[in-house]
Amino acid sequence: MAEPRIRISIEGAIATITVARPEKLNAFDIDMLKELSAACDDVEANAAVRVAILTGEGKAFSAGGDIRAWGGMEANEFGHAWVRFGHRVFERLATLRMPLIAAVNGHALGGGLELAAAADIRIAETQVKIGLPEAGLGMVPGWSGTQRLVKRFGAQAVRRMLLGGEVLAAAEAETLGILDQVVETGTAVEAAKTYAARIAARGPAATEVSKLMIAVANNEDNGAAVEALGSILVAKTGDLKEGVAAFTGKRPADFKGEW
Repeated sequence: MAEPRIRISIEGAIATITVARPEKLNAFDIDMLKELSAACDDVEANAAVRVAILTGEGKAFSAGGDIRAWGGMEANEFGHAWVRFGHRVFERLATLRMPLIAAVNGHALGGGLELAAAADIRIAETQVKIGLPEAGLGMVPGWSGTQRLVKRFGAQAVRRMLLGGEVLAAAEAETLGILDQVVETGTAVEAAKTYAARIAARGPAATEVSKLMIAVANNEDNGAAVEALGSILVAKTGDLKEGVAAFTGKRPADFKGEW
Protein backbone atom coordinates (compact mmCIF):
# COMPACT_ATOMS: atom_id res chain seq x y z
CA MET A 1 0.00 0.00 0.00
CA ALA A 2 1.36 3.42 -0.98
CA GLU A 3 2.35 5.85 1.73
CA PRO A 4 -0.22 8.61 2.27
CA ARG A 5 0.79 11.91 0.73
CA ILE A 6 -1.39 13.90 3.09
CA ARG A 7 -0.37 13.09 6.65
CA ILE A 8 -1.97 14.00 9.94
CA SER A 9 -0.30 14.18 13.33
CA ILE A 10 -1.98 15.33 16.53
CA GLU A 11 -0.36 16.77 19.63
CA GLY A 12 -2.94 17.66 22.25
CA ALA A 13 -5.29 20.26 20.78
CA ILE A 14 -3.17 20.86 17.67
CA ALA A 15 -3.41 18.84 14.45
CA THR A 16 -0.75 19.15 11.76
CA ILE A 17 -1.64 18.35 8.15
CA THR A 18 1.45 17.78 6.00
CA VAL A 19 1.49 17.68 2.21
CA ALA A 20 4.08 14.96 1.63
CA ARG A 21 5.21 14.68 -1.96
CA PRO A 22 8.60 16.39 -1.68
CA GLU A 23 10.03 14.83 -4.84
CA LYS A 24 7.42 16.81 -6.81
CA LEU A 25 7.61 19.93 -4.63
CA ASN A 26 4.30 18.85 -3.04
CA ALA A 27 2.41 19.35 -6.29
CA PHE A 28 -1.14 17.97 -6.22
CA ASP A 29 -2.76 15.29 -8.32
CA ILE A 30 -6.35 14.04 -8.06
CA ASP A 31 -5.58 11.39 -5.46
CA MET A 32 -3.89 13.97 -3.23
CA LEU A 33 -6.92 16.23 -3.45
CA LYS A 34 -9.04 13.29 -2.31
CA GLU A 35 -6.62 12.63 0.56
CA LEU A 36 -6.75 16.28 1.59
CA SER A 37 -10.54 16.22 1.65
CA ALA A 38 -10.49 13.08 3.82
CA ALA A 39 -7.91 14.69 6.12
CA CYS A 40 -10.23 17.66 6.64
CA ASP A 41 -13.01 15.27 7.66
CA ASP A 42 -10.73 13.40 10.06
CA VAL A 43 -9.37 16.53 11.73
CA GLU A 44 -12.78 18.15 12.06
CA ALA A 45 -14.29 15.00 13.56
CA ASN A 46 -11.71 14.98 16.36
CA ALA A 47 -13.37 16.94 19.16
CA ALA A 48 -10.04 17.40 20.95
CA VAL A 49 -8.55 19.44 18.09
CA ARG A 50 -8.88 23.21 18.48
CA VAL A 51 -6.33 24.40 15.90
CA ALA A 52 -4.87 22.93 12.71
CA ILE A 53 -1.54 23.61 11.02
CA LEU A 54 -0.94 23.05 7.30
CA THR A 55 2.60 22.65 5.95
CA GLY A 56 4.69 20.92 3.27
CA GLU A 57 7.36 18.27 3.50
CA GLY A 58 10.83 19.08 2.17
CA LYS A 59 11.93 22.36 0.63
CA ALA A 60 8.57 23.49 -0.81
CA PHE A 61 5.21 24.34 0.69
CA SER A 62 3.46 23.42 -2.55
CA ALA A 63 4.00 24.00 -6.26
CA GLY A 64 0.23 23.78 -6.77
CA GLY A 65 -1.28 21.45 -9.35
CA ASP A 66 0.95 18.88 -11.01
CA ILE A 67 0.96 19.80 -14.71
CA ARG A 68 1.31 16.12 -15.62
CA ALA A 69 -1.90 15.42 -13.72
CA TRP A 70 -4.03 17.88 -15.69
CA GLY A 71 -2.06 18.76 -18.83
CA GLY A 72 -3.58 16.00 -20.96
CA MET A 73 -7.18 16.44 -19.85
CA GLU A 74 -9.92 17.42 -22.28
CA ALA A 75 -11.63 20.73 -21.55
CA ASN A 76 -14.73 19.23 -19.93
CA GLU A 77 -12.72 16.87 -17.71
CA PHE A 78 -10.32 19.68 -16.81
CA GLY A 79 -13.16 21.99 -15.80
CA HIS A 80 -15.06 19.45 -13.73
CA ALA A 81 -12.76 16.69 -12.50
CA TRP A 82 -9.84 19.04 -11.84
CA VAL A 83 -10.88 22.66 -11.33
CA ARG A 84 -14.30 22.25 -9.72
CA PHE A 85 -13.24 19.32 -7.58
CA GLY A 86 -10.07 21.06 -6.41
CA HIS A 87 -12.06 24.20 -5.68
CA ARG A 88 -14.45 22.21 -3.46
CA VAL A 89 -11.57 20.60 -1.58
CA PHE A 90 -9.86 23.93 -0.92
CA GLU A 91 -13.19 25.39 0.19
CA ARG A 92 -13.52 22.46 2.60
CA LEU A 93 -10.10 23.32 3.99
CA ALA A 94 -10.93 27.02 4.31
CA THR A 95 -14.13 26.29 6.20
CA LEU A 96 -12.73 23.93 8.82
CA ARG A 97 -14.50 24.58 12.13
CA MET A 98 -11.18 25.37 13.82
CA PRO A 99 -8.64 28.06 12.87
CA LEU A 100 -6.06 26.91 10.32
CA ILE A 101 -2.46 28.16 10.27
CA ALA A 102 -0.32 27.72 7.15
CA ALA A 103 3.32 27.11 8.04
CA VAL A 104 4.76 28.14 4.68
CA ASN A 105 8.14 26.45 4.79
CA GLY A 106 8.96 26.91 1.11
CA HIS A 107 7.76 28.52 -2.11
CA ALA A 108 3.98 28.72 -2.61
CA LEU A 109 3.14 29.20 -6.27
CA GLY A 110 -0.14 28.93 -8.16
CA GLY A 111 -2.26 26.35 -6.42
CA GLY A 112 0.27 26.40 -3.59
CA LEU A 113 -0.60 30.01 -2.87
CA GLU A 114 -4.29 29.18 -3.16
CA LEU A 115 -3.65 26.43 -0.60
CA ALA A 116 -1.97 28.87 1.80
CA ALA A 117 -4.78 31.39 1.26
CA ALA A 118 -7.27 28.86 2.62
CA ALA A 119 -5.66 29.27 6.04
CA ASP A 120 -6.68 31.90 8.59
CA ILE A 121 -3.07 32.76 9.47
CA ARG A 122 0.05 32.44 7.29
CA ILE A 123 3.52 32.17 8.82
CA ALA A 124 6.28 31.94 6.22
CA GLU A 125 10.03 31.53 6.22
CA THR A 126 12.21 34.37 4.99
CA GLN A 127 13.34 32.60 1.79
CA VAL A 128 9.79 31.96 0.60
CA LYS A 129 8.50 33.35 -2.67
CA ILE A 130 4.85 33.45 -3.69
CA GLY A 131 3.13 34.04 -6.98
CA LEU A 132 0.41 33.15 -9.47
CA PRO A 133 2.18 31.98 -12.65
CA GLU A 134 -0.93 30.54 -14.31
CA ALA A 135 -1.24 33.10 -17.13
CA GLY A 136 2.30 32.30 -18.19
CA LEU A 137 1.07 28.77 -18.90
CA GLY A 138 -1.97 30.02 -20.79
CA MET A 139 -4.39 29.22 -17.98
CA VAL A 140 -6.11 30.93 -15.05
CA PRO A 141 -6.27 30.09 -11.34
CA GLY A 142 -8.98 27.55 -10.60
CA TRP A 143 -8.83 26.90 -6.87
CA SER A 144 -10.10 30.34 -5.76
CA GLY A 145 -7.03 32.32 -6.77
CA THR A 146 -9.14 35.17 -8.14
CA GLN A 147 -11.87 34.90 -5.51
CA ARG A 148 -10.59 34.09 -2.03
CA LEU A 149 -7.26 35.85 -2.64
CA VAL A 150 -8.96 39.08 -3.72
CA LYS A 151 -11.33 38.99 -0.74
CA ARG A 152 -8.53 38.35 1.72
CA PHE A 153 -5.61 40.31 0.25
CA GLY A 154 -7.12 42.91 -2.06
CA ALA A 155 -7.36 43.04 -5.83
CA GLN A 156 -4.16 44.98 -6.53
CA ALA A 157 -1.79 42.44 -5.03
CA VAL A 158 -3.52 39.71 -7.03
CA ARG A 159 -3.32 41.81 -10.21
CA ARG A 160 0.42 42.18 -9.77
CA MET A 161 0.97 38.46 -9.34
CA LEU A 162 -1.52 37.19 -11.91
CA LEU A 163 -1.49 39.87 -14.62
CA GLY A 164 2.07 41.06 -14.17
CA GLY A 165 3.57 37.72 -13.25
CA GLU A 166 5.33 39.23 -10.25
CA VAL A 167 6.83 36.79 -7.78
CA LEU A 168 6.85 38.32 -4.33
CA ALA A 169 9.45 37.78 -1.65
CA ALA A 170 8.22 36.97 1.84
CA ALA A 171 9.06 40.42 3.24
CA GLU A 172 7.00 42.23 0.59
CA ALA A 173 4.15 39.72 0.92
CA GLU A 174 4.07 40.47 4.64
CA THR A 175 3.90 44.21 3.93
CA LEU A 176 0.95 43.60 1.61
CA GLY A 177 -0.85 41.56 4.27
CA ILE A 178 -0.63 38.28 2.35
CA LEU A 179 1.64 36.83 5.03
CA ASP A 180 1.06 37.50 8.72
CA GLN A 181 4.53 36.70 10.00
CA VAL A 182 7.96 36.02 8.48
CA VAL A 183 10.41 33.85 10.41
CA GLU A 184 13.87 32.41 9.88
CA THR A 185 14.44 29.49 7.53
CA GLY A 186 13.54 26.18 9.11
CA THR A 187 11.34 27.64 11.86
CA ALA A 188 7.89 28.04 10.28
CA VAL A 189 6.38 24.91 11.80
CA GLU A 190 7.62 25.71 15.31
CA ALA A 191 6.40 29.30 14.97
CA ALA A 192 3.03 27.96 13.81
CA LYS A 193 2.86 25.64 16.82
CA THR A 194 3.57 28.56 19.14
CA TYR A 195 0.78 30.57 17.54
CA ALA A 196 -1.51 27.55 17.56
CA ALA A 197 -0.99 27.12 21.32
CA ARG A 198 -2.00 30.75 21.73
CA ILE A 199 -5.26 30.10 19.87
CA ALA A 200 -5.90 26.79 21.66
CA ALA A 201 -5.74 28.54 25.04
CA ARG A 202 -8.72 30.70 24.14
CA GLY A 203 -12.39 29.72 24.40
CA PRO A 204 -12.94 27.05 21.71
CA ALA A 205 -16.63 27.79 21.18
CA ALA A 206 -16.03 31.54 20.96
CA THR A 207 -13.13 30.94 18.57
CA GLU A 208 -15.18 28.73 16.27
CA VAL A 209 -18.08 31.18 16.19
CA SER A 210 -15.71 34.11 15.68
CA LYS A 211 -14.23 32.41 12.62
CA LEU A 212 -17.73 32.02 11.16
CA MET A 213 -18.60 35.65 11.92
CA ILE A 214 -15.43 36.88 10.21
CA ALA A 215 -16.28 34.77 7.15
CA VAL A 216 -19.71 36.42 6.97
CA ALA A 217 -18.20 39.91 7.31
CA ASN A 218 -15.74 39.11 4.51
CA ASN A 219 -18.48 37.77 2.20
CA GLU A 220 -17.00 34.27 2.26
CA ASP A 221 -19.50 31.42 2.07
CA ASN A 222 -22.17 33.53 3.79
CA GLY A 223 -24.99 31.01 3.45
CA ALA A 224 -23.15 28.12 5.08
CA ALA A 225 -21.74 30.32 7.83
CA VAL A 226 -25.10 31.86 8.71
CA GLU A 227 -26.82 28.47 8.74
CA ALA A 228 -24.07 26.98 10.90
CA LEU A 229 -24.35 29.83 13.41
CA GLY A 230 -28.12 29.55 13.49
CA SER A 231 -28.02 25.79 13.87
CA ILE A 232 -25.50 25.95 16.74
CA LEU A 233 -27.73 28.45 18.52
CA VAL A 234 -30.96 26.53 18.02
CA ALA A 235 -29.33 23.21 18.96
CA LYS A 236 -28.86 24.52 22.49
CA THR A 237 -32.48 25.59 23.04
CA GLY A 238 -35.15 23.95 25.11
CA ASP A 239 -37.50 24.21 22.16
CA LEU A 240 -35.36 21.86 20.09
CA LYS A 241 -35.23 19.33 22.91
CA GLU A 242 -39.01 19.54 23.20
CA GLY A 243 -39.46 19.18 19.44
CA VAL A 244 -37.31 16.04 19.33
CA ALA A 245 -39.03 14.58 22.40
CA ALA A 246 -42.45 15.25 20.87
CA PHE A 247 -41.47 13.64 17.59
CA THR A 248 -40.07 10.51 19.23
CA GLY A 249 -43.05 10.36 21.63
CA LYS A 250 -45.52 10.82 18.78
CA ARG A 251 -47.27 13.71 20.50
CA PRO A 252 -47.83 17.41 19.73
CA ALA A 253 -44.94 19.64 20.73
CA ASP A 254 -45.44 22.08 23.61
CA PHE A 255 -42.99 24.84 22.72
CA LYS A 256 -42.32 27.40 25.45
CA GLY A 257 -39.85 29.63 23.64
CA GLU A 258 -36.98 28.39 25.81
CA TRP A 259 -33.49 29.42 24.78
